[in-house]
Amino acid sequence: MAKISDEAATKIAQVVHESVRAWQKANHQPISPAWGRAAKWMKSASIEAVRWRLANPTANASAQHDRWMAEKAAAGWKHGRTKNGVKKTHPLMVAYRALPEVERRKDALVNAVIDSLAKPMR
Repeated sequence: MAKISDEAATKIAQVVHESVRAWQKANHQPISPAWGRAAKWMKSASIEAVRWRLANPTANASAQHDRWMAEKAAAGWKHGRTKNGVKKTHPLMVAYRALPEVERRKDALVNAVIDSLAKPMR
């Protein structure tokens, strides 16, 4: 696994999170809360995504999606028509190839942000 400090991983995760928020706004999607208001689990998931990407720098966006789905499934989430934190349903709990193009591009954005920010912080 690539070595990165907790502080650096958190900084990158915050930028990733805010980049996704901008993406959501630009694509007329529900917008996640700002980093400062995000739930602890949401921040932890972003930090884990950063660490995973650094450990798997050549992995494609579908691998990152598979990792995300496995993490969600382990926490009891399943596919559903709508995202519901109480019922633990999420419409993106599908194979990568079944994702809408806008979601596949968002996954690529996440990887690109991590890749571009991690290099000077290692």
